[in-house]
Amino acid sequence: MRKRISLLIAALMLALTMSFGGVAFAKITPVDTACTNQGGNQAGGQQPTCTGGGQTQESENQNPSGAAPPGQNP
Repeated sequence: MRKRISLLIAALMLALTMSFGGVAFAKITPVDTACTNQGGNQAGGQQPTCTGGGQTQESENQNPSGAAPPGQNP
């Protein structure tokens, strides 16, 4: 009986560690989203990363799936 209980506890611990092993802390990184000029408008045809002068880089913090988590952006 004692052996069965210890095996049951070991199986439960293994199942819990496997279930929590899939939950990882996603690294949140800043991603370029747009460029704005001094007038506050987005230049036509401009890619998300600014090239050239007179533009302000707009970025947002995103997780690996591309979503912006709540509370992570100013």
